[in-house]
Amino acid sequence: MIKHINMEKSKRILWSLLLLLALPGMFMLSGCKKFLDRKPLTATLDDLHQGGIEGQVFGIYSAVKDYDIGQVFGGIPWQAIHNFRSDDSQKGSEPSDGAEWVAPFDNFQYVKDLWATNFYWDAHYSLIHLTNTAIQTADSLHLTGVESEVNIAEARFFRAFSYFDMVRTFGDVPKIDFRIYNAAQANIAKSPAAQIYALIDADLQYASANLPLVWGSQYPGRLTSGAAKALWAKTYMFRSNWSAALGLLNQVINSGQYSLYSSYFGIFKDAGENCSESILEWQNYVGPNKTDDHGSWYGTCQGVRAANSTGWNLGWGWNTPTDAFVSSFEAGDPRLPSTVLFSGQSDDPATGGYGATLPAYPAVLPQKYWNKKVYADPAMRQSTGYLDGAYWINQRVIRYADVLLMAAECLNETNAGAQAATLLNQVRARVSMPSIGFIDQAQMRAAIKKERRAELGLEGERFFDLVRWNDAVGVLGPLGYVDKNKLYPIPQPAIDRSNGVLVQNPAY
Repeated sequence: MIKHINMEKSKRILWSLLLLLALPGMFMLSGCKKFLDRKPLTATLDDLHQGGIEGQVFGIYSAVKDYDIGQVFGGIPWQAIHNFRSDDSQKGSEPSDGAEWVAPFDNFQYVKDLWATNFYWDAHYSLIHLTNTAIQTADSLHLTGVESEVNIAEARFFRAFSYFDMVRTFGDVPKIDFRIYNAAQANIAKSPAAQIYALIDADLQYASANLPLVWGSQYPGRLTSGAAKALWAKTYMFRSNWSAALGLLNQVINSGQYSLYSSYFGIFKDAGENCSESILEWQNYVGPNKTDDHGSWYGTCQGVRAANSTGWNLGWGWNTPTDAFVSSFEAGDPRLPSTVLFSGQSDDPATGGYGATLPAYPAVLPQKYWNKKVYADPAMRQSTGYLDGAYWINQRVIRYADVLLMAAECLNETNAGAQAATLLNQVRARVSMPSIGFIDQAQMRAAIKKERRAELGLEGERFFDLVRWNDAVGVLGPLGYVDKNKLYPIPQPAIDRSNGVLVQNPAY
């Protein structure tokens, strides 16, 4: 397992991995966290007959957030695709650190051959390979019963999750919904996006029907039917299928399993992990003095960056807020100081700080703002022994506030704006912001968009929201965005490996 390494070393390791890949998806990872340490992540056929495919499925959980494949589900490549391309954040760090990322991700000068997007493509297919292997194993062994159905549902959820990333990032992509035994089997042409969405729908329908509503306390972070329905609704919203999305979101809301956490900034603290608002959350853990390390790069890659001598070298400093994001908040909205750390100012204990004052920009710190949602507790840094990282921070993937705002949007788009206002105001009431009354659909639509930006800032939603709203050209145009930038070009190494079977996206 790759542990604490610097950026240049990580690049060399990732490039080496890519060169060794004969096809996407053929390397495996191991690791565990919380419920993942209950049994080995590999199993014999006897084990599989006895206990289903649980070991393989736990390996998928581990891979999606671990130090290798997990890079593209929360690390820097994920930040680039999901966050840097929005108007809310930018590459960050020091100007010389990863300078080659500015043009493609901050300025929309997309590059066909860049390690981040190459790895994003390959690692998603690696995860898809893990899911296909688990599903095929269950089928070949004729596994039946509730436990096996749950395991299959978990694998199908992760396959849908991976393909949703791929289809909204690249458009048409190869549909590999079968187990791969040799490289030739994986070398297939792209399928239309509609076929990818059909697979996503089938997988999430199965997951919604077969995952439990809730797990016991021994399984924090394990997939539930609520997570499957929330993700499924998100995929429908990307296709503007408001009625289908609303039906699923209402099931999540009416399940009684979720509620808004009382403190907004508290959601992102260690004590807020897996709180009442958590619907989907990648689990990370580091024990005392760097023992039992089952963390990820999610928190570390975004921590405040500075020289070690300052005492403020908390991470790598990527994904930093923009002036546009800071100025977008309503006056008095506590989500601004709960989301953004300001160089040269107090970290504000009233909104999640620890009573420290940050050094000044640009004298000491290379950026004006930092992501406070991954601001590491000094006590945890001392306890874990990671003074310059935050590997233990869970990644909040889908929150109940997101579900409420998605439902509000669906209601408004189906001519139920007054009901939409009720859900919108639930989110606003949590942070003591004044209620917004319904006037007309256009006014409520604008209010919901603004609320999503404030509530979900720096959590990977903004760019894809702008794309699905058809607002990206108007909002991101001044940064260099044009309509073709809604899709990223297929990585050139993948095309080269295919010997012409894969065809580049038309606009590129």
